[in-house]
Amino acid sequence: MTTAKKLLTAADLLAMPDDGKRHELVRGELITMPLNDLRHGIAAGRIHLRFGNFICGNDLGFGVGGCGFWLEQEPDTVLAPDYAFISHARWGYRPVAHDYPKIMPDLIIEVVSGFDIPEYIDAKTQMWLAAGVRLVWVVYPGTQEVHAHHDDGTVQRFGVGDTLTGDPVLPGFACPVVDIFTY
Repeated sequence: MTTAKKLLTAADLLAMPDDGKRHELVRGELITMPLNDLRHGIAAGRIHLRFGNFICGNDLGFGVGGCGFWLEQEPDTVLAPDYAFISHARWGYRPVAHDYPKIMPDLIIEVVSGFDIPEYIDAKTQMWLAAGVRLVWVVYPGTQEVHAHHDDGTVQRFGVGDTLTGDPVLPGFACPVVDIFTY
């Protein structure tokens, strides 16, 4: 006799007490990850600063870090990127509730930690794009690269000698890649 594994819901995830770890929900299954390492934190902080200043300075929408987004229902998938940009065009001016939004960001930034499993990062990138995200940046502190995954299936690779751009989601945004990884 086999028993079915109980799948968690987005409400279950939201109600979990803070245990000091990072959690996501993929098709009802809880994914637990250790806290990020310092290289991850530095790169994420630099991205938040550069990207956030551009978004706010141009009144384009808002950026958020570390909060969950509800990608799929029954079974539920809730992922938490390192940073997300949601344009005014997508969000509008609706109130912010104590829940995981079902509206997808325009752009997601995932910073890869030394603890992350490459296959999981690849799967998350594809889940974001399938859910309607237009652009996913995967930031690799170990190799000092940024891979930009577009919703049309193209991928651009940026190294420390390149300038990362937000096209077509954020025309005009530019950041030398080396600035993300300068410690």
